[in-house]
Amino acid sequence: MESRDAELVEKISAFRKRRNAVILAHNYQLGEVQDIADFVGDSLDLSQRAAETDADVIVFCGVQFMAETASILCPDKVVLLPDINAGCPLANMITAERLRAKKKEHPQAAVACYINSSAEVKAESDVCCTSANAVRVVESLDAREILFVPDQYLGHYVSARTGKRMILWPGLCPTHVRIKPERIKELKREYPQAKVVVHPECTPEVIALADEVLSTSGMCRYAQRDEVREMVVGTEVGIIHRLKKENPGKKFIPISEQAICPNMKLITLEKVLWSLEDMGSEVKVPEGIRLRAKAAVDKMLKIGRES
Repeated sequence: MESRDAELVEKISAFRKRRNAVILAHNYQLGEVQDIADFVGDSLDLSQRAAETDADVIVFCGVQFMAETASILCPDKVVLLPDINAGCPLANMITAERLRAKKKEHPQAAVACYINSSAEVKAESDVCCTSANAVRVVESLDAREILFVPDQYLGHYVSARTGKRMILWPGLCPTHVRIKPERIKELKREYPQAKVVVHPECTPEVIALADEVLSTSGMCRYAQRDEVREMVVGTEVGIIHRLKKENPGKKFIPISEQAICPNMKLITLEKVLWSLEDMGSEVKVPEGIRLRAKAAVDKMLKIGRES
């Protein structure tokens, strides 16, 4: 570690104690940000972990909707997003207003919303889901048709797995659509023993070539299996840092070096320190929206407990 980074880490540690703060980092964050976090994981898991701590302040190293989810689940804590400009293009592809209009077109449909969406969109939904539990959540719904927002490719994957009649919002993750099937075929020839593991936000053509389709947390668990020695990874490249750190001696090959989320890389050690110093860039979901959004998240968590 460079002396400048070591100095930043030392200052962050001091302010973390002073503020009684917990630092959360998503799997796609820069390696140095992951390394100073108290917890590294996916967005929902991180918010749940934060709710269980006695911290007064949550520094969420992720993007806007993740910090909002933390605010939804932890209304008594101050939630800071070190760079307030860290948005999510996928989440921005739907608004509460546009969802309300779509609901009027399909009044009998149950609305399932991916956690990669704003608090306002969650508040307009019947149930929330993650990439890990989307299949289970949709299977639990007894509506004749399901309006799934905002990721069409996750929705397509869920529809194929469940056979449910689904209306798919035409949203997508720009990072995951950079992962191409042609490259997977090349890597399979180059690494014939490797397992190909991709995220369900990838296109159907990519998913068809995978050995496993998993969330980021699922990928981390899968990588720890004894039989997995080489793994071709189809998601945002930031996860490679964690995979290598937790599995020394194993080989991890990103399908695309271009699968980078620029917004995830906006947060740096300097910005984490500044947010703790100034207590700036607070994310707070208004109570009316928070309660309705929380109902959709709680329904998802209840389905998980009952399965």
